[in-house]
Amino acid sequence: MKFNLQHTDTGSAARAGVIETAHGTIKTPIFMPVGTVGSVKGVHMRELREDIKAQIILGNTYHLYLRPGLDILQKAGGLHRFGGWDRPILTDSGGFQVFSLTGIRKLTEEGCEFRSHIDGSKHFFSPERVMDIERVIGADIMMALDECPPGTSDYNYARKSLTLTHNWLKRCFERFNSTSPLYGYEQTLMPIVQGCVYKDLRRESAEYVCSFNADAYAIGGLAVGEPTDVMYEMIQVVNEILPQDRPRYLMGVGTPENILEAISLGVDMFDCVMPTRNGRNAMIFTRRGIINMRNAKWADCFEPVDAESDCFVDQVYTKAYLHHLFKAKELLAMQIASIHNLAFYLWLVGQAREHILAGDFADWKKMMVQEVSRRI
Repeated sequence: MKFNLQHTDTGSAARAGVIETAHGTIKTPIFMPVGTVGSVKGVHMRELREDIKAQIILGNTYHLYLRPGLDILQKAGGLHRFGGWDRPILTDSGGFQVFSLTGIRKLTEEGCEFRSHIDGSKHFFSPERVMDIERVIGADIMMALDECPPGTSDYNYARKSLTLTHNWLKRCFERFNSTSPLYGYEQTLMPIVQGCVYKDLRRESAEYVCSFNADAYAIGGLAVGEPTDVMYEMIQVVNEILPQDRPRYLMGVGTPENILEAISLGVDMFDCVMPTRNGRNAMIFTRRGIINMRNAKWADCFEPVDAESDCFVDQVYTKAYLHHLFKAKELLAMQIASIHNLAFYLWLVGQAREHILAGDFADWKKMMVQEVSRRI
C-alpha cells in the first residue's frame, strides 16, 4: 500500500491524499461503509459503487470467521470474490467484538477465549490466529489484534491493557511477516494506537506503533464512553506523533460533526455503523441538519430529502414519501435511508477533500459543523 499526501490545509491539520492498494485507489479523507458480515446491511454492491460511490468497505474478522467460515471464504478466493466487491476492503481484527462479549470470554496474555454469540461454541483468538484468518479473508488492509478498553477505564487498567495490546502487536507483525498473501495480491497490516483517555499512554502507544514502520496507522479506543472533547484531545496528541506521510484511520467514529472535527485534526480514514443503523431507525443526515423521518411534520412535505448534498435518494424520493414508508413499516424505508445516509457521508468527506485542496477547509468546516449537527 502506498500513500501520496497531496495537500495539507493552512488553517488546520486537515490533509488530502491518495492511497494505492491492489484493488484500486482511495481518495482521502474517506469514509468506509461497514460491511460486518461481508454485506452493508440492506445495500447492494451496485448501490455501493454507483449511488453511494464507496471507494472501500469494511469486513469483520470475528463475524466472518463464525460465518460463513474460513473454508467457504478460501474456496471462494477471499471476501472480494465471495461478495462481488472489486474495490479495496479493510478488515477489523474482531478484537472489539470479542471483548464486548462480557461474561463469555476469557482474556490472557496468550489471547482471548470466547464463546460464539450464535451457538455458544468455544473459540480462541491469538494474534497469530487472527493474522491467519485475515489472510484467508483477503482484505487489502488487515488490522492488528488489540484490546479496546472502555473510555471510563482507570489508569491502572488502561496501562495493563496497553501492555497487552503492544505485546500482541509484536506477535501480529511477526506472524504477518512470516506468511504470504493467499490470492496473488499484497496485503498490509495496520497497527492500532490505544491508551484510553490518558495522554502519556497515548503518546507511548503512538511512539511504539511507529517503530514498526507500517504503511498506515489506526487510532482505536475512542468514542467508547469518553466525553467528545477528550476524544478530540486524544486524536491531537496521537497525530502529533504519527508520521505525516502515512494514512491515519480513526476507528468507529462517528457523527458528521465528529468526522469534520477529526479531519481538521489530521485524520484521513473513518468508519462507523451510524449511517446505516440510525437510518434504519428513521434518522436522516442532511446538509442542513438531522431529520427524524417519523415526525408528523414531514407527512405533507414534498421537497427532496436533501437536494443540496446531491445524494442518491434526493433525486427520487420526497420527505413525505419516506415518512409514509417508515410509518407503514415498509422495508424499503430502511433501504432508502441507509443508502441516503451513506451517500451523504461520502459526499461530506468528498466536500472536505475539495476544500482542503482549495485551501479554505478551516472556514468551510466551521460553517458545516453548525449546519450538520442541528436538529431540523
